[in-house]
Amino acid sequence: MLRSVLISLSESEAIQKLIMHWPPAKKAAQRFVAGETLAQAIEAVRKLNEKGILASIDQLGENTTDSESAAHATRGILDILELIETSGVRANVSVKLSQIGMGLNDDLCQQNLSKILTRAKLTRNFIRIDMESAQVTEKTLNMYWFCIQNGFNNTGIVIQSYLFRSEKDIAQLNSAGGRVRLCKGAYKESKNVAFPHKADVDKNFNHLTIALFESEKMAGLPISDRDGKTPPIPALATHDEKRINFAKQQMKVMRLPKEAVEFQMLYGIRRDLQKQLVKEGYQVRVYVPFGTHWYPYFMRRLAERPANLWFFLSSYFHK
Repeated sequence: MLRSVLISLSESEAIQKLIMHWPPAKKAAQRFVAGETLAQAIEAVRKLNEKGILASIDQLGENTTDSESAAHATRGILDILELIETSGVRANVSVKLSQIGMGLNDDLCQQNLSKILTRAKLTRNFIRIDMESAQVTEKTLNMYWFCIQNGFNNTGIVIQSYLFRSEKDIAQLNSAGGRVRLCKGAYKESKNVAFPHKADVDKNFNHLTIALFESEKMAGLPISDRDGKTPPIPALATHDEKRINFAKQQMKVMRLPKEAVEFQMLYGIRRDLQKQLVKEGYQVRVYVPFGTHWYPYFMRRLAERPANLWFFLSSYFHK
């Protein structure tokens, strides 16, 4: 119930205007957002790298309403790629297609995405296409296949375990050797398209994890590169220790090396677990968001875990 309320609030423009100008909210958001500028994000990544942790940088913002805004967002992503290259940090880039024009025009989105992927190739980097709400899952996957068909193999996609369709989607991606980030999903979805109960989402996450491991083993274990940009085929994005332990046990059963998987987490969440996994010899990548459009992202983080909401409330009462 609380999760649904918070996700609904994340989509409210009126509440967004109120919260974004409320000092306690801005203070709490700093826990989950690396800063408002690219320079601040790069510095956050540098600190993660010093701890043996890789990063995926995300320029916050989604659902642009005009072509100029989409072009501006595209230029921002190109700047991220350039600064990763010149700074030498170990990071790749995550992109939300609704930020670069997917909701406006498919051709516009393809043009902007092609610019990003071309620059990424020149800088030997990797682009992870984020998955958004179920309303655009098909369109997002079509954009991914457009990338692959046009020779942009430096591209990966995100699949959400709470969607009924994800088993079929992963089977298709596995047949093409696609690099997948598996997560549970953080949007409010209809029970007609998504599992309404957490236990079923978790069960499907385990099932899809096995499917990704089996595909990787058949593909000959294409692991990540040494510069920390390109991940292995399966990237498991979760803070759920039960899912992580299941994956680790499954890897032992299948005799997969630790390098065959990448565990991914969000900036500011379960830093203790990030450190523990690195110590155990696993590759860990943290999703590092930055920018001024932090409200929807922040609210989804509060919705995901009660501990995040408690952190927000405690920051208000202990100003």
